[in-house]
Amino acid sequence: MITEATAEFREALPEGGRLAGLDVGSKTIGVALCDAGWSFATAAETLPRGKFSKDLAKLEAISAAQYVAGLVIGLPLNLGGGNSPQTQSVRAFARNIEALGLPILLWDERWSTQAVERAMIEADVTRKKRAARIDAAAAAFILQGAIDALTNQR
Repeated sequence: MITEATAEFREALPEGGRLAGLDVGSKTIGVALCDAGWSFATAAETLPRGKFSKDLAKLEAISAAQYVAGLVIGLPLNLGGGNSPQTQSVRAFARNIEALGLPILLWDERWSTQAVERAMIEADVTRKKRAARIDAAAAAFILQGAIDALTNQR
């Protein structure tokens, strides 16, 4: 199941279980995880994109090892809220990873990367370290926004 509605996603989830956040780019996939109580999101890793079958296998391994109950995928809408070519690419990616059998929430991520980069600059993180961590940190930002919305619905 793929949805943009938090209530529908919430209903599809079992009680408890971790969520994973994904920031899907053309070259990498940022991965974040939250605790089972849905309190906080943490950047986990950045996966290089390759053949889809390998990307799916990596995400399946992470989901199994971390007991992931659902996925939150950042949806890169344009500034006006409409679709862009990247939006369509992420929607296609979501349809393809439905094979994992997990509920999927598409979450508006328009400002995630900019917010994370700004915070890293303020924390005086070097450009090299920012480049290595930005995608996973953006995934954590996306996931935190979603879990905050989900926990407010309880």
